[in-house]
Amino acid sequence: MFEGHDPYLVALSVAIASLGGYTGFALAARIRNTPGVSNRVLLAGAAVFFAVGIWTMHFVGMLAAPLPPDTVYLVLPTIISFLICALVVGISLFFVSIGEPSLKRVASSAVLLGVGIASMHYVGIHGLAGPFGIAHDRTMVLLSVLVAVVTAYGGLRAFLAQQEGVRLIVSSIAFGIAVSGMHYTAMLGMHFEPLTAAGHHHPGSGLAASQQILSIVVAVLCFVIAAGFLLSLVPDRRQAQTSPAADPVLPPVAPAEPVVAAGTSPRPVGPLGGLGLPPRAPAPRLPVEGADGTHFIDTANVRSVRADAHYTLVHDGTRERMCPWSISEAEAQLDPSLFLRVHRSHIVAIPHVALVRKEGDGAVLELDGPSPHLVPVSRAKIAEVKARLGLANRRHA
Repeated sequence: MFEGHDPYLVALSVAIASLGGYTGFALAARIRNTPGVSNRVLLAGAAVFFAVGIWTMHFVGMLAAPLPPDTVYLVLPTIISFLICALVVGISLFFVSIGEPSLKRVASSAVLLGVGIASMHYVGIHGLAGPFGIAHDRTMVLLSVLVAVVTAYGGLRAFLAQQEGVRLIVSSIAFGIAVSGMHYTAMLGMHFEPLTAAGHHHPGSGLAASQQILSIVVAVLCFVIAAGFLLSLVPDRRQAQTSPAADPVLPPVAPAEPVVAAGTSPRPVGPLGGLGLPPRAPAPRLPVEGADGTHFIDTANVRSVRADAHYTLVHDGTRERMCPWSISEAEAQLDPSLFLRVHRSHIVAIPHVALVRKEGDGAVLELDGPSPHLVPVSRAKIAEVKARLGLANRRHA
């Protein structure tokens, strides 16, 4: 497959595809938690970085290949290949980033992403011009598309996993394998055939670029991808403000002196979304996903809400069920007189608090129900929790 290829450029092509995938997935990971125009900007940015990664990997791979002499690249098919790729990849990201990531939705997105990668390659190959013809082995064409779809599915599945840092690395590596695997599998099934003088295709009929010009364009795009990759490593300031370092994830509960909060009543407070904003009507029910579709449970039955990647897990006193809302959206939708965000990853229903105890620098709440469960309270939220439970004048947690 790699016979005659420059090994350094081959390695660079795989690295470029992985970096582009990492940047695209990093942007896509923020789509669900950003409303309105910002959501669309992030989706467009992710699609562009994916398309640039695919396009740049393809042409770095072409520079690494032993092409016939006097080969030039027609500009129009080259640009069209990029636009098609960006459009198809954008639709794929839209499907996987919006709504419940069901098997059907992820599989459809993987097929679209694989088709986008394949379309980039074969339309780009059509832009090659010179004293030769190009023939493709149909079996290898199908195999290359299959490689792109299967590895794209693996990348999307890794992207939807819970581990934030690991999932981006694994999904970007899978994306790099999808793009480069498809490219080099297709190159294995491609053959150059010499043409007679009568059948010679003259590139003068359209705008063409030499390999030297293409090398400059590819080098610039490599810098763009590298810059985007480095920027994706910078933490989001807004997320850092809502998730302070002072909110530790508490270890498992150790025995401690319990203090039972009995007969307390919730005190109305301002909207959870922030001071000065007009209160919004709280949601009476929360959507939760089941095997047969979306169900709705009354907020009166909700004990706690826990962040889980782009989604949340709602505890109804018996078990946790997945909710398509993010933790921020749940905070904005729930009644602030009944619910309180006690940790960057946890919201609790104050009327269902059965026990509170101090633990380390923070505290732990036990919520009632058929299956009582514990929720950590960050150090910064202890005073507010004490006030809501009527313990402000007591020396206990």
